[in-house]
Amino acid sequence: MGRITARKHVTRLTVGGERRSTTDTLAVEEPLEIRVGGQSLAITMRTPGHDFDLAAGFLVSEGVISRGDEFSAARYCAGATDEGLNTYNVLDVALAPGVPAPDPSLERAFYTTSSCGLCGKASIDAVRTKSQHGVLHDPLVVDPELLATFPDLLRAGQDVFEKTGGLHAAALFDGRTGRLLVLREDVGRHNAVDKVVGWAVKENLLPLTGMVLMVSGRASFELTQKASMAGIPMMAAVSAPSSLAVDLATELGVTIVGFLRGASMVVYSRPDRLAATATAATRPMESIA
Repeated sequence: MGRITARKHVTRLTVGGERRSTTDTLAVEEPLEIRVGGQSLAITMRTPGHDFDLAAGFLVSEGVISRGDEFSAARYCAGATDEGLNTYNVLDVALAPGVPAPDPSLERAFYTTSSCGLCGKASIDAVRTKSQHGVLHDPLVVDPELLATFPDLLRAGQDVFEKTGGLHAAALFDGRTGRLLVLREDVGRHNAVDKVVGWAVKENLLPLTGMVLMVSGRASFELTQKASMAGIPMMAAVSAPSSLAVDLATELGVTIVGFLRGASMVVYSRPDRLAATATAATRPMESIA
């Protein structure tokens, strides 16, 4: 799988058993420097692959662009090392004519780790980014039975996770039909989401009205904000949301669904976007302790 995975020598053992030398497949983690018009904007730790999508989605998350026609092109920078080699770890984005360059205040003071999509922000205020695609009035209504199928579809598409057990995944589903539009994996959950959004940028699909973002881990503040920036009205996760994610989702009108496992789920904001079934409509809602 090229630079996405790597084989490493390991020692396997069990308590009271023998040690055994073997090899294991690991997910690759490498830095990617994102430049805009030749000016460095950020460095993120990511799994190589779909880097142009990652850059496009990152620019949406930062409020630099909000539509597909604002993203012109991207290329890897040759001569990225002193020896003039191309490491495919430095990428330069060209914005469309007339699109303002990123505000200098957006430049990250240090690199973004694979576990933190907000690291390097200069202030607390800089964490909050205003979306051009409000979702408050998005008319999306999803059948809970349909939504319950998304985790298995996500898991089935995690090819690299199957080999390494070490990647997050994000996928975009049509909330009406349940069709899986795109799935991306990465060591960073925020990178996986940026890759999904970046794909939509390149397909000129923003805003993502009527779509559901499905993530393999927890629903964090940063992922909720990324969904909002792309105009996604619903985010579902197999694990829990954070309190700040729910606060932000409530404020912006994003539906957050957590603990989506089997036929069970917990809706933390905007439950009106989950269609009532005949059985559920006659049963009082259970309280969450």
